[in-house]
Amino acid sequence: MSAPTNGFRRTLAELSVPSEPGNERRAMEEVAGTVGGLGLPERTMERLKTAVAEATMNAMEHGNHYRREAPVLIEVTATEAELSVKITDEGTGPAAFDPETPDLEAKLEGAQTPRGWGLFLIKSMVDDMNVTGDERHHTVELILHLDGREEENDGRKAL
Repeated sequence: MSAPTNGFRRTLAELSVPSEPGNERRAMEEVAGTVGGLGLPERTMERLKTAVAEATMNAMEHGNHYRREAPVLIEVTATEAELSVKITDEGTGPAAFDPETPDLEAKLEGAQTPRGWGLFLIKSMVDDMNVTGDERHHTVELILHLDGREEENDGRKAL
C-alpha cells in the first residue's frame, strides 16, 4: 500500500507505446523527460528508468504478447509526496508476484527457471509497487516517495 499523499494528484503525462521489442527504451526516456523537472536525485532517476523499462518490457511480452496493435499505456502522475507511474497492458488479472528473493543458486543449477527476476528487480528499484488487474487489463504501478528519503538510509536500494 502506498503512503498517504499530500495535495491533489496531477497528471504529468499519458503515453502509449506499441508492443515491439526495443520500445521499453522509448518508454523509459519519455518518462524520464516527463519527470525531469521534479529534481529527482540522479541515482533515483536511474532506478526509475530501470523500473519503467523492465515493467514496459514485461507488459509488451507477457501482457500483450508483442502484438503491435496492443499498446502499452503509461500514466505518470504526482502529488507533493509521491510520483506514480502506471504501466498497463492487455493481460488479464494481476500477475503472480512472489516477494521472495529469487534463488540464484537454484536457478544456476537448473532447479528453477532462469526467468522470474523482472518483478523482483522492479520492486527493488522503487519505494512501492502495486500490481492490479481485471479481465481486460493488467497494471503495474511504480511509486517513488518525493520526501527526500530515497538517498538516505535506504537499505533496500543497495543492489
